[in-house]
Amino acid sequence: MREENKRRKEFEDIAMEHLDSLFSMAIRLVFNKEAAEDLVQETYLKAYRFFDTFQKGTNIKAWLFKILRNTFINKYRKTVNLPSEIFYEDVESVNSNLSYKQESDSAELTDTLETKYNDLGSLMEDDVKRAIDSLPIEYKEAILLSDVEELSYNDIAEITNVPIGTVKSRLNRGRKLLQKSLWEYAKDRGFIKRGK
Repeated sequence: MREENKRRKEFEDIAMEHLDSLFSMAIRLVFNKEAAEDLVQETYLKAYRFFDTFQKGTNIKAWLFKILRNTFINKYRKTVNLPSEIFYEDVESVNSNLSYKQESDSAELTDTLETKYNDLGSLMEDDVKRAIDSLPIEYKEAILLSDVEELSYNDIAEITNVPIGTVKSRLNRGRKLLQKSLWEYAKDRGFIKRGK
């Protein structure tokens, strides 16, 4: 029993500090507060159950995000009864349908989150959040993990199970799509002079 208490304390000390970051990512994946809470809870249960497989000295945040992502994909697979192999693009199509259906819920929820995602300051207004949410899921995920969660290319590659070159490519394409979608936003707010 004493060993179990020691293990629990060690897990709490290093893993629980990432709760807000995981919840922020979960809400971006499922667009629903209750589903995001369930996803994060399941992530932490799996992480605790397999805590002995975590390599001390490595990035626990990246490890937790990988569990979150895999749990999300597995939940999606179960809901639609797909075979054991799933392509991330399929998840994107479901998420885009959900985002239209639950856009008002999503906007309301993102305003109440007390996470890094909301702490990006006044530059991160609702239009910018919507622009990020409208990205294809593989680009959105790369941008959130890199620019919001500040994970390294290596960590993102490990989480998403793709080569580092693919991570860089997704970040580049995602940022270009963001730039394009925010062009009118910037012009409307006077950051860019009309006619350019």
